[in-house]
Amino acid sequence: MPLNRGRIGPFWTRKLLDRTVVTIAETETIEEAFRRLNVNKLGILFAEEVGGRVVGAVTDGDIRRKLLDGSSIREQVATCVNRNFVWARAGAPREQILKLLDQRVHVVPILDSEHHLVDVFSRDLFQLGDENEVFARARSPVRVSFSGGGTDLTHYFVDNDGGAVINATIAMYAHATLRRRNDKSIRIYSHDFKQTVEAANLAELGGEGDLALIKSVVRLIKPSYGFDLEVSADFPVGSGLGGSAVVSSAIIGCFNEFRSDQWDRHEIAEMAFQAERLMLNIPGGWQDQYATVFGGFNHMEFFSDQNTIVPLRLEPNIIAELEESLILCYTGLSRDSGAIHRDQKTQHRSDEAVAAAARQKEVTREIRRHLLRGQLLDCGRLIDEAWHSKRRLSPAISSDELDSIYDLAKANGAIAGKLLGAGGGGYFMFFVRPFERYPLITVLQEKGFRCSRLAFEANGLRTWKSRIRN
Repeated sequence: MPLNRGRIGPFWTRKLLDRTVVTIAETETIEEAFRRLNVNKLGILFAEEVGGRVVGAVTDGDIRRKLLDGSSIREQVATCVNRNFVWARAGAPREQILKLLDQRVHVVPILDSEHHLVDVFSRDLFQLGDENEVFARARSPVRVSFSGGGTDLTHYFVDNDGGAVINATIAMYAHATLRRRNDKSIRIYSHDFKQTVEAANLAELGGEGDLALIKSVVRLIKPSYGFDLEVSADFPVGSGLGGSAVVSSAIIGCFNEFRSDQWDRHEIAEMAFQAERLMLNIPGGWQDQYATVFGGFNHMEFFSDQNTIVPLRLEPNIIAELEESLILCYTGLSRDSGAIHRDQKTQHRSDEAVAAAARQKEVTREIRRHLLRGQLLDCGRLIDEAWHSKRRLSPAISSDELDSIYDLAKANGAIAGKLLGAGGGGYFMFFVRPFERYPLITVLQEKGFRCSRLAFEANGLRTWKSRIRN
């Protein structure tokens, strides 16, 4: 029976060992033991009783001492066996075996539950095990925006001396898992849509129909191998949290794990933008892609020649207090952000829209200053002003139903409120004083709206590899 299958070390491969040169029956002769010791070069044999159960060890030193006492090489090896020998159980931690080798012995037999020999480890020969299959995982957070939404649209900031936004990522994520295949076939599954897309190869994947965004990302990356990809999200579709960009970046992050020359964060954000905005022709801004990839609190500025992402270093107590001052309220209304952005584009040259966007940028700078100083009540009032300015960018951003939710919250303790994302539905974010928090939640929940706490996430896109263990 061969022992020690697989790769042993980084520089050389251990030869397969035949158990007949590391074990010996108790009834064999001392002469045969010498022969096997000369072959295995380990200086030790493991004695077996009938049935293959290992009952002890015998070394060349044990045999020589026995011969010096007058024994014959024709005697049974059982007379030399040390039955109080060191061994390790199969599945024992590697560190345990290393400790045995470090302080007590030069060779450690590995025995199964029936004391049959499974493997032999020495100071020179230590099995690292077969290389396991690996898969890539990624987790990318959504963002909440405080001010500046709409000024990150290319058609706006190119014509109006730049755009500016402030946003922060929260502990709500898109998740992706990727496994490479040995063939060219592709399988994609979305847990949120409960849909599967399969193709024999990349050329047959196409770009239309079900899971178009995911397929767009894959077509952009052009992997040279087949794969299984699963995607899921902690948030509903049309939530206003930048979900499309979050899903895209998680997928890109998974493929990036298998690259030797990995894309940096700017490149991943730009790829996510390209897959959604250019390849699928879905209108929208730039902030979502950068927010999810970089993570944390960021002040972002957009110009025709460059995008600048500046992290805001807030004191932990400021972040904690801001978390306690904000409520997420899900309206239950989904919206088409692309349609809203298209309408904004048609409206952006009007005097009212230009003035509203300019005020948005001013408010963004003021919110940054107050956030850094921990002046959160001032931030709240400015967030409210930013929402009113944003509503003037397009009539599609709000509606009578959404205005009634906003008015209800303001009448029951909210200092400020704004719809997240393009508008038209999704989540409201409300700013509230400490002792007004739970009365406001109660009122909103009585009207059937789902309210939740908000926890900020300091990290952006995270990717890693894991092993598939048997």
